[in-house]
Amino acid sequence: MSSSVPRKRVRKSPDARRAEIVAAATQVALTEGLECVTLRRIADELTVRPGLISHYFPSVEDLVAEAFGSAASAELERLVPAAAGAETATLRLARFLAHTAGDAYDDISRLWINARHLSRYRPVLRDRVAEQEAAWRGRLEGLIRDGVERAEFRTPDPFVTTVQILVVLDGLGAHANTGTTGHPEVVARMAVTTAEQGLGLPPGALDLPDCPAPDPEETA
Repeated sequence: MSSSVPRKRVRKSPDARRAEIVAAATQVALTEGLECVTLRRIADELTVRPGLISHYFPSVEDLVAEAFGSAASAELERLVPAAAGAETATLRLARFLAHTAGDAYDDISRLWINARHLSRYRPVLRDRVAEQEAAWRGRLEGLIRDGVERAEFRTPDPFVTTVQILVVLDGLGAHANTGTTGHPEVVARMAVTTAEQGLGLPPGALDLPDCPAPDPEETA
């Protein structure tokens, strides 16, 4: 006759529990949309009571903003790691552009569209979107300035060139929800063309097919 011994519940540290909640919310946001991030939904995902989620996030708006910020920050670290290492600025920019043109980027494109739409009505999310936009501009501008200092790029205004590239990427990303992402090559590489022209590079200088993104931990 077998006996049933109740499993001892492992008590997680506040930091670990909060990180777990944010990770679950981020996954829901990426796969289903920010509207689906609710205290009850995340509680169900983690098989805990909604009260535990509200203990860390008294307002669902804070959790929604955190989920978006977590996803956007993680993607930025993957595409443009803060640590440059020994790689050239040209290689780093080419890798960034190669991965923003792939199907894997569609999820984050959809999330940005989702967040910008909802931020019209949600002040907390609006602030987080502005924070992430500044982070992406700053990181990409830093890469471009590094290339200028190394004499790899030529541009009279790195900030303007940065914004031009991001505007084109946003425009292309807007098609992520339409099912029309199979653009002709000349359209698909518009961000690459914009970068090459804005940085004084010859056509094809930033083409980098099938180049894996670096592991942020390896470049730290």
